[in-house]
Amino acid sequence: MRLEGKTAIVTGGGRGIGKAIALALAAEGCLVAVSGRTATTLDDTVKEIQKLGRDALGVVCDISEPSSVAALFREVNEKWGKLDILVNNVGESQSELLARMSLDLWNKMLAINLTGTFLCSQQALQLMLPRKSGRIINIASTASKIGFRYAGAYSAAKHGVLGLTRAMALETATLGITVNAICPGWVETDMAQKAVDTISAKTKLSPEKAKEYLASDCPQKRIIQPEEVAFATVFLACDEARGITGQGINVDGGQVMF
Repeated sequence: MRLEGKTAIVTGGGRGIGKAIALALAAEGCLVAVSGRTATTLDDTVKEIQKLGRDALGVVCDISEPSSVAALFREVNEKWGKLDILVNNVGESQSELLARMSLDLWNKMLAINLTGTFLCSQQALQLMLPRKSGRIINIASTASKIGFRYAGAYSAAKHGVLGLTRAMALETATLGITVNAICPGWVETDMAQKAVDTISAKTKLSPEKAKEYLASDCPQKRIIQPEEVAFATVFLACDEARGITGQGINVDGGQVMF
């Protein structure tokens, strides 16, 4: 096992990509804390991790609230005494044209997708810097590299995540810490299903045809699976990936090639 004895926090670990990442890290030997806003989904993930023979912790946390984030990291540090890996996975997108987007929606998208990543990363660095060791992996999006209509705030926030990734990578380059982003395309998650439902409602396409339309953006003509993003996360968390930092790695079937 490549990550035996390592400790990890996965935000948004109760479902979708976050759950797949948490299970993949545990399968490689990690002790894993998952955070999110819904206790029941976190409990389900914790039970699945424990079935793999690994210790796990579920912590209800709002990553846009500094006190909630601080409590998460304090609880993990008290339990395991260190933090090796942080996966900033929480993300949310709500569709609206920029011309009529409310300031409240704009602020919400930045708080969840960008400020939360900053707050968690800052807490992680406080634990990693004294040990001169750590991995911070930000789950961004292809929206961190190209714009998306009807998702201007989300695109702006995810572009910010990629910029934050690069800045942190430079600041920690000689300190034993790597910081990278993974940029998935459409992934088989609740967010993708929400997009399918919206397309279907607005175009009168069947859900199956709406899903095909969504997949048509991908040269492979398919929706990425959460386990594919999890594999990339495990790779970046390994010691052998210590030479990779400041990167935005696409997992999108060839949709974006830079």
